[in-house]
Amino acid sequence: MAKILLINPNSNEAVTAGMREAVAPLSVQGGPAFVFRTLTSGPFGVESQADVEAVTLPLRAIVAERRDVDAFVIACFSDPGLAVCREATKAAVLGIRECAIFTALMQADRFGVVALGPASVKRQSRAFREMGVTDRWSGSVPLYMTCAQSEADSAFPAIEAAAEKLLEGGAEAIVLGCAGMVKHRAPLAARFGVPVIDPVQAAGAQALGLALLAEADRIAAAPTQISEARALSERARRRGSAPRRQN
Repeated sequence: MAKILLINPNSNEAVTAGMREAVAPLSVQGGPAFVFRTLTSGPFGVESQADVEAVTLPLRAIVAERRDVDAFVIACFSDPGLAVCREATKAAVLGIRECAIFTALMQADRFGVVALGPASVKRQSRAFREMGVTDRWSGSVPLYMTCAQSEADSAFPAIEAAAEKLLEGGAEAIVLGCAGMVKHRAPLAARFGVPVIDPVQAAGAQALGLALLAEADRIAAAPTQISEARALSERARRRGSAPRRQN
């Protein structure tokens, strides 16, 4: 069975539990399995550029050692180590920020991001320039919270206010800018009636699609491989049964 490994680059197990909850509805019977790993050596939250740099090589090490995985998801909105992890494997490596933005752009002309803090907004600005999507980014509104704080039920009013500000600024889709905000997606979508993208769900869905396409390729190639094996066997049988010339 194919595997999709979601890696939480921070050491907060509650975030990993939220990731399980986020992708549970995506599970397909008999299809690729979602498996999870927490980077226990990582910071409690990836909330600065220093945190991003600190987890990059440990993430690469995990990706390089897991040859049994069909797709990896780096489950942090800063997409730490995405490029170097892709160099370490032939499997697909997805970043939740990239996937969330692509998902938003499939549903709306302009998107806005609910960010953890001002430092997050700066990283997002750099990333969106690199992705070439700044003309469709209406902006990011900081919560002035940590990753752990954004998980709490008490964070919803602030997240709701940030989303409302983004919509007033021209956003047509809201992207939650942290893997820990998954529980707020559904109530926020119900409140405003617009697409609200949880980045872990977005990446999980895209990883699932890639894993299913890879499986389809394997299935399509199987008859050809069987035919080739049978042809080789038949040629060997004929060589073995051919009469030998006598001297």
